[in-house]
Amino acid sequence: MSEDLQTVVLLTIVAESLVENRLIDELTSCGVVGWTITQARGAGPANRRLSEVEGGNIRIEVLASEDVARKAWDLLSNKYFPHYAVTAWQSSVLVSRLDRYTSD
Repeated sequence: MSEDLQTVVLLTIVAESLVENRLIDELTSCGVVGWTITQARGAGPANRRLSEVEGGNIRIEVLASEDVARKAWDLLSNKYFPHYAVTAWQSSVLVSRLDRYTSD
């Protein structure tokens, strides 16, 4: 494996689209420097969304250092999980050009 690969955290969040702007602003304040957002559909333990009239869901993917990912997870745990249809998970991934994913 190439020596230029570095481990970062891939934080994936699936949330109600109505929280998108607020969530992105708060993730940025945690130190997140970039993200990818796509539309998401599915079913979960809370319910199944029947139409896009309700706003649908988004999937946000963030690559970050462990410290930033921890801050973002704390944000989700305290402000989003208890109040919105939000789920999230973390994975360790290898990236090149680490400077693109961290503000350090």
